[in-house]
Amino acid sequence: MDADKRKILSALSHGAIFLSATIVSVGIPIAILFLTDDSVVKDSAKESLNFHINIYIYGIVFGILAWLIIGIPLLILLWIISLVMPIIAIIKILNNPNKTYRYPFIFRLL
Repeated sequence: MDADKRKILSALSHGAIFLSATIVSVGIPIAILFLTDDSVVKDSAKESLNFHINIYIYGIVFGILAWLIIGIPLLILLWIISLVMPIIAIIKILNNPNKTYRYPFIFRLL
């Protein structure tokens, strides 16, 4: 696969979180995962899915904790992280399309 196509598909996987907070943000990386044969793009899609799943899990936990005072600042921090980390991933992918960006501090379920 050429570098431009790899950049676009990998960046789209990581940037899908900006398109919607619903199933669309997870559906795009899933579709890319199943439609491509490129190992770097597949790894990017898996990493993006892991990040999305982690954000949803943390959101549920922090939402439950929002009943306590501690939950609200954690939800704000989670929102900031969900905006900043995909931007960093996209920048890293565009600078080096042959390497998969790995999000720090997430559980890799896939």
